[in-house]
Amino acid sequence: MKRRTTLEGINLLDLKPVRLADWEEKEGRVVLIRPAPSSRGLRKLLDSVTGWMSPQKVRLDAVGSAGWRLLDGAHTTAEVAAVLREQFGEEIEPVEERLGEFIRMLRYQGFLAYPDWDPIPHTGQVTPAARSSQE
Repeated sequence: MKRRTTLEGINLLDLKPVRLADWEEKEGRVVLIRPAPSSRGLRKLLDSVTGWMSPQKVRLDAVGSAGWRLLDGAHTTAEVAAVLREQFGEEIEPVEERLGEFIRMLRYQGFLAYPDWDPIPHTGQVTPAARSSQE
């Protein structure tokens, strides 16, 4: 079975993104926690040059927090969009485009993944797509 390497031609509204990042709630908002690199030398170098590799907390707004709570691998992107539309109304239109961009940014930063396409690093799980590429 050949693994597809891109999501081209896939309806992203049908996928069920899963959270990879640790997170907490403060004052009703989700705060994502980006871990520091595991290599002490790399962490020290990057901290001295950029400062961005230290453990960081990313505080989401109300819409992002509501979306994050639903991105649990049980809901499709379309289902999340419908809940957000119901919760926030016209304020978030066009919701599918905004949610798609939000998911794209979170995926790029390693905060979430598409389980059928991306390896899920911190759990050690091998997704079906990753498994087929190993065979």
